[in-house]
Amino acid sequence: MNTELVQRMQGQFDAIARKDADSGDVEFWFARDLQEPLGYARWENFLTAIQRAVESCTTTGYEPGHHFRGVTKMITLGKGGQREIEDFMLTRYACYLIAQNGDPRKEPIAFAQSYFAVQTRKQEIIEERMSLLRRMEAREKLRSSEKVLSDNIYERGVDDAGFGRIRSKGDAALFGGNTTQAMKDKFGITQTRPLADFLPTLTIAAKNLATEMTNHNVQQADLLGEPAITNEHVQNNASVRQMLGKRGIKPETLSPEEDIKKLERRVKTDEKKLEKKSGRLSEKGSEA
Repeated sequence: MNTELVQRMQGQFDAIARKDADSGDVEFWFARDLQEPLGYARWENFLTAIQRAVESCTTTGYEPGHHFRGVTKMITLGKGGQREIEDFMLTRYACYLIAQNGDPRKEPIAFAQSYFAVQTRKQEIIEERMSLLRRMEAREKLRSSEKVLSDNIYERGVDDAGFGRIRSKGDAALFGGNTTQAMKDKFGITQTRPLADFLPTLTIAAKNLATEMTNHNVQQADLLGEPAITNEHVQNNASVRQMLGKRGIKPETLSPEEDIKKLERRVKTDEKKLEKKSGRLSEKGSEA
């Protein structure tokens, strides 16, 4: 997401923020105001996302009533008449949960996951968190594709040790001859930790693409045995390396990044702090 789009969306979300005077000026957003900026065309679909967020709040152990307040609104119709509609007052934490339950492939949802998570209006902090979440998402995709590959090749006569060998030879093809262990040694990663937990987002995505290609071709060609699958995985990693090379990128020269496990723990800690810092909505009244 480019900086100009982030600025525009931040201004949009800032503009619809409100204060609940009855609860000590707790910041909140009306659900009806958020529906369109979050990319929902229909209220019914957005209401489903709100309900999932309420369930998440309960599962986490917090009182939904502190963050989701049902209200009614009177809207003016085209001919001057009025109609009552339902709405919700949502704290920052409630908005964050709604974003967490949305589709992160949608740019408004990806932005909102970071916007509501941070207690600042600073754009660089929001963008930094968005970058962090993209890396975590890329890592989760790689975990999933490697799990599928492991299952696929196990059914085709390859054990766990064989899977390790296949992955290491694939890494050697991607990293210009450097095996998994060689890259760990280069970055100072302990033997027990996965290399991917320390790779930048681009390299994680490259490994995932090669693994997805191997998964596809193993199934399509019904490849059997370690040699055939190793050859396939090596070719796919070499192809990805060649593609990167055309853009002047050598994966083995990219600097390692912070341990992704630490980032995941930090995100969880931030979520707990967010609930407290969001404050609680007042229980006064049910109309807005």
